[in-house]
Amino acid sequence: MPKYTTGEMAKLCGVSVRTVQYYDTRGILTPSELSEGGRRLYSEEDLKRMKIICFLRDAGLSINSIGELLSDADPGSVISVLLEQQEQTLSEEIRQRQAKLELLGGIRRALKSVSNFSIESISDIAYQLENKKEMKRLHAILLITGIPLSIFQWSSIILWIAAGIWQPFVLYGLLAVFYTVWVTRYYFSRVAYICPHCHEVFKPGLKEAFWAGHTPTLRKLTCTRCGYNGFCVEIFKKEPGTVPRTK
Repeated sequence: MPKYTTGEMAKLCGVSVRTVQYYDTRGILTPSELSEGGRRLYSEEDLKRMKIICFLRDAGLSINSIGELLSDADPGSVISVLLEQQEQTLSEEIRQRQAKLELLGGIRRALKSVSNFSIESISDIAYQLENKKEMKRLHAILLITGIPLSIFQWSSIILWIAAGIWQPFVLYGLLAVFYTVWVTRYYFSRVAYICPHCHEVFKPGLKEAFWAGHTPTLRKLTCTRCGYNGFCVEIFKKEPGTVPRTK
């Protein structure tokens, strides 16, 4: 069986020699034996115990709490819960770091298409990328709500052609009008636009936004702040009735 000195224990666990000695004086890590010269010697089991102590310290437990826990009849169940919590914390940190990494990558790729580099340009790109998921969710809602109406449309057309029953198609027409009004108000109450000229986030009038030329991510509008008329970047507005960002 291997034996470890105080210095070797400290190195293997990433702590100082004083820390190992302190745990000995507190009675939570007693060496398995002493050499003839009085040096502390630790076993493999002592090393495992030391690693558990280090983990518990990192988890925020006090020395007294660790001593009580390790002297408990079943410390494994408590340590298992702590390990699970630590795993969840680390997973969340990884998720957040991955999100930041994706954001940085998106900004780097988007900057290649920016002719006039500025701090405001980076801010606009970052804000657009942060809202990308919300915009996808909004588009998905519109698509899902439109599917039943589309099915009803084609069913009523087929019924009219095949059986000469035209009333369902008239009903579809009325529903289509109501749906168009609802979806227009719903959509434009949840989006805003970034002016590429002054970088203001603004909301245009409903009529202007509805009839404006657009692409999936841009809409040709007039900025309410500087009067710029051209394509503005569409973003998700987090709370209805408020503008998500001010300059």
